[in-house]
Amino acid sequence: MQQPVRMICLGAGSRGMDAYAPYALLCPDKLRFVAVADPVEEKRGAFAARYHVPKEFIFSDWRDALASGVEADAALVATQDNHHVEPAVTAMERGLDVLLEKPVAKTAAELARILDASERTGRSAVVCHVLRYTRFFNGIKAVIDGGEIGEVQAVSHCENIGFWHMAHSYVRGNWRREDETSPMILAKSCHDTDILLYLMGKDCRRVASFGSLKHFRAENAPEGSAARCLDCAVPDCPYNAARIYMIPGYTGWPINVVTSDFSPEGRMRALREGPYGRCVYRCDNDVVDHQSTILEFDGGASATMTVSAFTDFRHGRTIHVMGSHGEIRAKMSDETIEVTDFRTGSVRTTENPPIGGMADGHAGGDLALIDAFVRMEAGEENAVRSSIRESIQSHLICFAAEESRKNGVVVTL
Repeated sequence: MQQPVRMICLGAGSRGMDAYAPYALLCPDKLRFVAVADPVEEKRGAFAARYHVPKEFIFSDWRDALASGVEADAALVATQDNHHVEPAVTAMERGLDVLLEKPVAKTAAELARILDASERTGRSAVVCHVLRYTRFFNGIKAVIDGGEIGEVQAVSHCENIGFWHMAHSYVRGNWRREDETSPMILAKSCHDTDILLYLMGKDCRRVASFGSLKHFRAENAPEGSAARCLDCAVPDCPYNAARIYMIPGYTGWPINVVTSDFSPEGRMRALREGPYGRCVYRCDNDVVDHQSTILEFDGGASATMTVSAFTDFRHGRTIHVMGSHGEIRAKMSDETIEVTDFRTGSVRTTENPPIGGMADGHAGGDLALIDAFVRMEAGEENAVRSSIRESIQSHLICFAAEESRKNGVVVTL
């Protein structure tokens, strides 16, 4: 009987705790967490309790976890964005395969370190590009690869962040400042550059990009607003923290990021004292709130990718694939895929609502990814859908987009 994969969790935040680790509860015969490291005592304690990690293998520092001698096969690197490279490289040097949360790194040199460590040690580094594992995008890829719409000429792809999601993550939250994490296009949309590469099946050659921090600025604060939402006199602000975080009975994301005390008093305290109760026009954020990027691929096909705060999160990602003999129009939120054949005039539509809706881990991609990783560990060839070398290009496109945006140039990869 195949023994479960033994995994160390480095970083017990929202992604480590709630996105990937639940697979160990669903399939305890396939995956078991043997150690956890997180600098926040409450988080590492909660992880250990939920996933039955022995006391002697609970650590505040990832270095101690990797040096502990615990018997393991792999490491989940879900630390903060600026702290992915060192634990990933160290884990591979200790003989562990790595499941690595995106973004991998902020510079080309750091990406090269990850690639070198993987090739030098012979260990796998699998990036959490979960969209490759969704039924939605694989349905679109099947249509493209089947030739039903001919050769792809252009793609229009939108990452509809959602107005409140933008406020939560990129204005008030952990990803609000480039110097503390990474540019917004890298933090949010290396998923999207990766899925475009996956769908096109070709390398990207040139990149141009435009965008800015246009709205979430002090000069746009409405009259009567205050430094904190609980003191605000503006009745209809869509970004009011009480409106977002005081939903009765709801304790999932993003509430569980704001506080672990879900009582009305606990939530109010967090909004009174913590970062998530701040006025979105008076934060210290500096990342863009909208960005449009043009990609040119080998062979001349192009894609536009728009990432915007000023959208409704319910719609998820939307995509329009334009081929020589047909087109695809698709919306991720309800997995609607409409295919038009120019030759026959036929139009067919598939609708496959995911069981848990959009809140179900990137439409099922989170758990499908870790399932693929576990199958890879068990010896199944081609279980994972991208190598570290392939994943790196998605990041290089984001680097190029920022260079283009800031310097007003077209960047050749």
